Amino acid sequence: MSQGTILVVDDEANIVELVRMYLEKDGYTVIAVQDGRTALDRIEAARPDLVVLDLMLPEIDGWEVCKRVRASSDLPILMLTARDDDIDKIVGLELGADDYMTKPFNPRELVARVRAILRRVGYVSRMAGETVIERGDVSIDIPRREVTVNGHRLDLRAREFDLLHALADNVGIVLSREKLLELVWGFDFYGQTRTVDVHVAHLRSKLAAAGSTLVIETVWGIGYKLVAG
Repeated sequence: MSQGTILVVDDEANIVELVRMYLEKDGYTVIAVQDGRTALDRIEAARPDLVVLDLMLPEIDGWEVCKRVRASSDLPILMLTARDDDIDKIVGLELGADDYMTKPFNPRELVARVRAILRRVGYVSRMAGETVIERGDVSIDIPRREVTVNGHRLDLRAREFDLLHALADNVGIVLSREKLLELVWGFDFYGQTRTVDVHVAHLRSKLAAAGSTLVIETVWGIGYKLVAG
């Protein structure tokens, strides 16, 4: 039985075959395409469970593919790039990628990250039976994945919602960056704590712009905690 369907988007045939071999060995069904335009068509037609997306693609690049997908879907995206550049990683995360790997990569690590992302998505799906969390002037509707501040809807990206949910579930408790990686992204062993910092900054900005009294405090050297004002 398949563990799920993975769309691999990369114009390098050797990368595609390597990723396909390891993913199929782990029980996944793999669909492979070589350009961004075809990738968008296949996402619409095949409804994969996750996309492994290279940034440097013909037709439409990976940045634009990610942006278009995120405009209408929370489909998990693992980005690949040949550039080991922090700004690329930050922009990728801001566009809504769930994770980011630099070529060359260990294919076993890629499979582990795919598993971790899908575990996180499964966890969020199981939360659909939960009710509404009220924290100060913020209401978090878990089944609908909607947040309101004083009755006005707050527009959050998927990971921002999951981050707020995790902090609200542990209000007043300090959560380390590593723990937030585990709770929100589903992995805790790759040291990508910068991911957490970027998403906390965006979430803080949106809460403040909405006039919320909720505060995400930084506990230096440890992590973050949510405080209801």
